[in-house]
Amino acid sequence: MRISELAREAGTTPRALRYYEEQGLLRPARLASGYRHYDPQAVGTVRHIQLLLSAGLNTAAIAEILPCIPDDVTVLAPTCPELLDALAVERARITASMDRLGAARDVLDRLIQAGPAVSESVTSRRREQRPS
Repeated sequence: MRISELAREAGTTPRALRYYEEQGLLRPARLASGYRHYDPQAVGTVRHIQLLLSAGLNTAAIAEILPCIPDDVTVLAPTCPELLDALAVERARITASMDRLGAARDVLDRLIQAGPAVSESVTSRRREQRPS
């Protein structure tokens, strides 16, 4: 399939696919005309790339992980146990990030729940601070 077809099926853009290729994450064949040609498995590969990117992994880490995800059924190929330590580190980083985001959400929740009282207090302080 051509790049536009893959983009449509995977729910992304041709630009993103070209970027994945630049990063070594996708390896399309080239037709005599110079067009890229992707095999049907590329849709799954692109979806894995998108998932790993959304998890916060960089393309270098994804390049190491992709060969260890041979299909949509196998979680991690048995030939890749060396990735487990690196994946545990990434998981810990993501968990810490989630904790920070959760704390930020809690602060926003408290501010929102305080509602108009907080808003009026801030507005009156601003008025008091203005030079006459």
